[in-house]
Amino acid sequence: MSNQAQEAREALGARLRAFRKDAGFTSGRAFAVATGWAESKVSRLENGRQNASENDIRTWCTTTDRHEHIDDLIATVRHIDELWLEWRRQLQTGAERRQRKALPVYAKTKVFRIWHPTLVWGTLQTAEYAAQTFRQVVDYYEIPDDAEAATAQRLQRQQYLYQGNRIFNVVLGEQALYTNLAGPQVMKGQLDRLLAVMRLPRLSLGIIPRSAPAAIWPGNSFSMFDNKLVLVETYSAELSVTQPREIELYTKAFALLQQSAVYGSAVRDLILTAIQHFDHMPDD
Repeated sequence: MSNQAQEAREALGARLRAFRKDAGFTSGRAFAVATGWAESKVSRLENGRQNASENDIRTWCTTTDRHEHIDDLIATVRHIDELWLEWRRQLQTGAERRQRKALPVYAKTKVFRIWHPTLVWGTLQTAEYAAQTFRQVVDYYEIPDDAEAATAQRLQRQQYLYQGNRIFNVVLGEQALYTNLAGPQVMKGQLDRLLAVMRLPRLSLGIIPRSAPAAIWPGNSFSMFDNKLVLVETYSAELSVTQPREIELYTKAFALLQQSAVYGSAVRDLILTAIQHFDHMPDD
């Protein structure tokens, strides 16, 4: 969880603890008896180690006679939830809807900063490469199979590479050139695509060689949209970062990653070496 989300959860827990003590419950055990909860749940909520549900808030405020705070604390809980969106909830109707939601964000953004240590960024993907990523998403999250429609939505992002005055700063780990999603032919097509787009005037493509000195640990992939939003993807959730202090940390991280990256002809050489690697790999 992000610092912002965790801090908000801890602040909520501190308020709940104050409500408990003000109501005369001198221990978590006494409050647990009054609510019928496990004592460990009371401790986790007060210390910010568990997300409170809306029903938890209602029970807590009712038990401590703080009814007037219910609406305010429920709004706080909803805000914390929005900071950390479970992929299953976002993808419950399939992957296409999530891809479609991204288009307005891309349309409004002027400066993109993209980091991915292991995969090619979605907007630079070929149709075949993108389709395979979505087939894996469908299988992994056990969601409705709309890989074809999701791929079409993702490919629509490519229009922004050629429109307006947008700037795309993309840094990939060298591993992104070798992560074999769909066999050597698809991978060679994807690598050829990188060779083509790296010549675009609005795109700065850097690659961090696997042996490059690291100014910062690789961390999770993230996408920065101007200085307004950062999306961080994990296996279980997508974290939306909007707090300026946290966005500054990602800005700093991206600059440090760029220090380890190579550009221009060095990128071309790395891609050509990866193509040779797949040339020597038998087709499935």
